Amino acid sequence: MPQVPQTFFDALAVRTWCGLALAALGRAREEIDAINVYPVADGDTGTNLYLTMESAVAAVEAVFAGHETGGPAASEGRPTLAEAARAMAHGALIGARGNSGTILAQLLRGMAQVLADDGHAAHTDGQGLRLALRHAADSARDAVAHPVEGTVLTVASAAADAAGGAEGDCGTVARAAYEGAGTALAATPAQLAALARAGVVDAGGRGLVAVLAALVETFTGEAPRAVAVPGAHARVAVAEAVVDGCDGDDRPESGGPAFEVIYLLEAEDAAVARLRRRLDGLGDSLVVVGGDGLWNVHVHVDDAGAAVEAGVEAGRPYRIRITHFGAEDAHVTGDAGRQPRERAQRAVVAVVPGEGLAGLYAEAGATTVLARPGEPPASGELVEAVRRAHAREVVLLPNDADLRHTAAAAAEQARAEGVRVALIPTRSAVQGIAALAVHEPDRRFDEDVVSMTSAAGATRYAEVVVAERQSWTMAGICQAGDVLGLIDGDVAVIGSDITLTAAAVVDRMLAAGGEMVTLVLGDEAPVGVVDHVETRVREGHLAVDTVVYQGGRQGALLLIGVE
Repeated sequence: MPQVPQTFFDALAVRTWCGLALAALGRAREEIDAINVYPVADGDTGTNLYLTMESAVAAVEAVFAGHETGGPAASEGRPTLAEAARAMAHGALIGARGNSGTILAQLLRGMAQVLADDGHAAHTDGQGLRLALRHAADSARDAVAHPVEGTVLTVASAAADAAGGAEGDCGTVARAAYEGAGTALAATPAQLAALARAGVVDAGGRGLVAVLAALVETFTGEAPRAVAVPGAHARVAVAEAVVDGCDGDDRPESGGPAFEVIYLLEAEDAAVARLRRRLDGLGDSLVVVGGDGLWNVHVHVDDAGAAVEAGVEAGRPYRIRITHFGAEDAHVTGDAGRQPRERAQRAVVAVVPGEGLAGLYAEAGATTVLARPGEPPASGELVEAVRRAHAREVVLLPNDADLRHTAAAAAEQARAEGVRVALIPTRSAVQGIAALAVHEPDRRFDEDVVSMTSAAGATRYAEVVVAERQSWTMAGICQAGDVLGLIDGDVAVIGSDITLTAAAVVDRMLAAGGEMVTLVLGDEAPVGVVDHVETRVREGHLAVDTVVYQGGRQGALLLIGVE
C-alpha cells in the first residue's frame, strides 16, 4: 500500500521514516545477516541494525505519546522537528548494538544535529536534508578509530555526495542519496578482498541502503526499486585475516581479539578523548559515538576487564555487555570442527530493573534483561535474550505491566523460531522473585508454568517513589517531591517521609494478610528504612517473615512484595 508522502522534513516525517526503516530492516534482517562476512562471517549485522532502529522508533513514539496525552512538555499535539530528531538520535544511541548499530546511531545523531539546529523550526527542506546527510556521513567517519573503505562508511559518504549534487525537494534529495548509496554498495566487493572472495556486498552498507529506501518512501509515498545484492541468500564462511576497521559484528578467528565490549558511558568530552586513545591501544574495531555527556562505546579486545576499567576512569559506564567471541551462539554456524552447544530443556528469561536484582535472578538461573529507569527494553532485546538462553522451552517474566505488549511480541517471535514460550504476566520484579522461587525445571512445562503463575499472582506488589510533578491520584493530589506509595499500580499513600510512607504501605498490604514480605532496596533509599520496616513487621505482624535484597539503580526507592 503506497505511503502518504511527506512534503517537508518535519516531526511527522521523522516518525514515518523511523517506522518505515524499522519495517525495511525487519524484512531484510536475515538477508543482511547472511552476507555478513567482514572481517569474518558471523551473522549479526542485520539483527543489530534492527535492534538499534527499534530503539530509535520507541523513543520517537514516546515523544509523540507525551504530546498527545498533554505531558509537561506538550505545547501542541505534535512535537517539534528538533524534539523528534533528538529523540530518534537518543533512542538509537542507547539501543545501539554491534559496530553496525553503533555507526547507524552516529549517522542518525549527525542528521539530528542539523535537523535540530534551529529548535523552533517546524520543518526543513531539501537543502536541510542535504546538509543533514553530509554531516551524518562525516560524523560517523570521525567516530571510527580506523576507517576502512568498502564498508558502511563508504556507502554513507557516497549517499551524502549524491545528495549534495541534487537540486529540489526532500524527495528528490532522498532519491539521489539512495541511488548514490546503491551504486557505492555494489562497488564494495572491489574495495574489500573478503567481500570479493565471498561474492557479497558489505552487510552494514546494505542495511543503510534499506534505511535510505525508507527515506525515499517517506517523501515520495512509494518504495524505490530494490537494489540487487550479490550473494544475498548464501551463508558464507570466510577464514580471512582480520582487517583493522569497522562494521564487523563478527566473531574473529583465532589470533583476533577474544571479546566484544559495549557500554553506555556518562563522561565529559575530554575524558572520552583519553578513553579513545587507551582503547585504541587495547584492541580494534573501536567506535565511540555520542556527545553531550552520553556515549556508546564499542571495542574488540583481549582484556575485557581493562576495557571496562578504562570506562570507569573516564566516567560512569553502564549497560555493560561483554561477549566472548569463542562462545557458540544459538543462531551462528560453528566452525567445521566445533560441535554446536546443546540446547537446554528449559530456561527463564526475566526483565529486571536494577543490577542488584539482575545478580539475584542470575544466581537463580535466569537470563536477564536490564531495564533502566525510563529506558524499557524493546521486543528485539527480549528475543535476543531468549536466543541467549538457548533452550527448547522458555518462561518469560516481563516484571512490568507496561511491558505486556512488548513481551507478547517477543514471545510470538521466539515461537516463530521454534521455541516454546510461556509468558507469565508479572507486573513487578517481586512477583518474578516469587515465580522463580517455585520454578522446577524438571517438572512438566505446563505444570511449572501454572505453579509460577500462581505464585506470582498470589504476590501483591508495591513501590515507594518520589513524585516528579503535581498530579491527581487515587489518594488525592500530590505535589512534586511528595513520597508516593503505590500498591498494585495505584497510589495508596501520599507522604513526606520515605521511611514512614514505606511502613504505611506495608501495614496496608498486611492488613489483607500475608506470610512473607520482600523488600528490594534501591540505591537512593535512605539508610535505616529497611530496619524500620522490618521492626514494624516484627512487632505488628506475628509469624510474618521478611527478606531483603539490594536492587541497585532500580528507579523506585523501595520495591515491596507480600505473599
